Amino acid sequence: MKKSTVHLPREESSISEGKRFLLFMRSHPGFTVGLVIVVANLLMMLFGPMLAPYDPFEADPSSVRLPPSAQHIFGTDTNGMDIFSRVIYAPRIDLTIALAGTAISLIVGVVLGGYTGFWNNWLSTLVERVADLLQAFPPFVLAMALVAVTGQKIQNVIYVIAFLNIPIYLRLVRGDVISVKNRTYVEAAVCVGGSRAWVLFRHVLPNVIGSALTQASVSIGWAILMTSGLSFIGAGVAVPTPEWGAMIAVGASTIIMGEWWSSVFPGLAIVIAALGFALVGDGLQVFFDPTKRN
Repeated sequence: MKKSTVHLPREESSISEGKRFLLFMRSHPGFTVGLVIVVANLLMMLFGPMLAPYDPFEADPSSVRLPPSAQHIFGTDTNGMDIFSRVIYAPRIDLTIALAGTAISLIVGVVLGGYTGFWNNWLSTLVERVADLLQAFPPFVLAMALVAVTGQKIQNVIYVIAFLNIPIYLRLVRGDVISVKNRTYVEAAVCVGGSRAWVLFRHVLPNVIGSALTQASVSIGWAILMTSGLSFIGAGVAVPTPEWGAMIAVGASTIIMGEWWSSVFPGLAIVIAALGFALVGDGLQVFFDPTKRN
């Protein structure tokens, strides 16, 4: 007798990750706007020199402090440099510092957070106390002091940004590791003979890295603000390098005379970039947390 075959209906959970991400974008317009801003800034970072209509480093004495016009969309600054060209070139500096600094802090913070959460010894306690000490200082004041000591170079600003962000990832990952290290799958991995280091990197950290990656997007926006702030007071990227904070500093003295464009357009670029990364960070937090999805 021929047996009949039963066809089970497909579950909606089999939807691909790509399609689920597109559906998430449609239902969360704030995340979509942030993603567009982030992608636009990344494109300017990669192709800024090709998109700029003028050389962002070239000064033209005959075109000093010109208002926005068809020839110079954002006007020119006190040195005759085209502001639009410098604004779209600046992500090559600001985003490079923010991305590099955040990447270093993410890697170091995740490793230290995993160690302090998985082991309970004098070294983990010492690392935690050092992190507490760093977070006791105002970040901007500490960053200004560190840049003054190490030197006004782009790589030093990157190291300072990374150094200030490490305690954030350390505490975030440490808390997540403590919450999962006693779960059954971790104990099973230890019982089959896996070393504690292997269990940490193979089973524990992959399950807690999502929150750190979400925080990274917010940290990038914070790093852009920190870099611009340091450059504005003359402790970060040096003039005449096209950097948003330094551009605001150059045009700040002319605002009182009604020449607002030298500072307003770089300032808007900072606000939009930081907002974009913050929106992406908030959206990723919801996307990676099933309890928060609609």
